[in-house]
Amino acid sequence: MSAEEPENAEEEADEEDIRYFVRIGQTDLDGTKSVERSLTDMDGIGRRAARLIAEKAGIDRRATFGALEDDEIDAVVDLVEGFAEEVPEWLANHRNDFFAGRTTHETGNDLELTRRQDINRMKMIDSYKGIRHKRGQKVRGQRTKSTGRTEGTIGVNVEAIKEEQAEEAAAEEEEETGGEL
Repeated sequence: MSAEEPENAEEEADEEDIRYFVRIGQTDLDGTKSVERSLTDMDGIGRRAARLIAEKAGIDRRATFGALEDDEIDAVVDLVEGFAEEVPEWLANHRNDFFAGRTTHETGNDLELTRRQDINRMKMIDSYKGIRHKRGQKVRGQRTKSTGRTEGTIGVNVEAIKEEQAEEAAAEEEEETGGEL
């Protein structure tokens, strides 16, 4: 054996330096995926937001997320946490908060918690949307004449009809054979 390292030793060393999990907030992201794809796994971050974050951080969006340097990952984390300040107001997902009156961009578990609080507030004040939520009906103006039905079955259930006919036929046969004994 020679004392020289093989040519692909650098590639093997790069694979060993990958962080398999990158933690942002309370979410573990896959470090083996690209930056853009890994960020979209986080609640509240879509493809467009992930692309903007990678662009503002000065990182190639197709680079492997776990192979980035620590300062690059920290830049991505800072941009995710301060996303509402970096983008126009219309791109944030929680505009004009009822209590604070400011626009924020919720991510991770905070998104679900905020959504639940907003729905509960609508239910408590008996707004139109709150009443629809209470009843379990469509909230955003969709048609309900033929969809969204939860009571019983719609249309003809052929299997149930066939089962009933089979039971009736069996009952008639029993009566006929029972009367002859």
